[in-house]
Amino acid sequence: MVEIISKRDGSRREDAAMKRLIEQNRATITRLADHLTGGSYSAGKAPKPKPQAKGLIIHSVGSARSAIEASPRIRISLNGRVIMVDENSGRQLHHIGDVKRRDGNDVFVLATKANHYFSPVDEDIAAALADLDGGRLGPDYGEKQLAADIGNRLGMN
Repeated sequence: MVEIISKRDGSRREDAAMKRLIEQNRATITRLADHLTGGSYSAGKAPKPKPQAKGLIIHSVGSARSAIEASPRIRISLNGRVIMVDENSGRQLHHIGDVKRRDGNDVFVLATKANHYFSPVDEDIAAALADLDGGRLGPDYGEKQLAADIGNRLGMN
């Protein structure tokens, strides 16, 4: 013998009875909730007034900030990233490469496909800086000199 159990339309008898009981005693439940919460139950259910503007409201619908000519500069960050930034906005223009530690020496690694970079530098930049790739930094040639050399080769100075 097979019994087919199908879902009935509407809620179960027990659920309908419980909903009816709650609705019939809504005032008592609300009074008890206010008593236990010090009135914050009803205060939380009350509609909140919408904020009203005070004073003069100005909407600027003009174009974005005027395009200021970029002032590029080479910067080496604390984590060794060699980047070209715009002095006026502070935004990064290009990621040139990294200063990495290899065999106890700091070495400049140019961001190229050959060095396994996901987003390599442009071919023009790579050609101008190719001989700096793999160059060691030391006490006589530090990060400041590297940044100055890169800037000179890219025509920033």
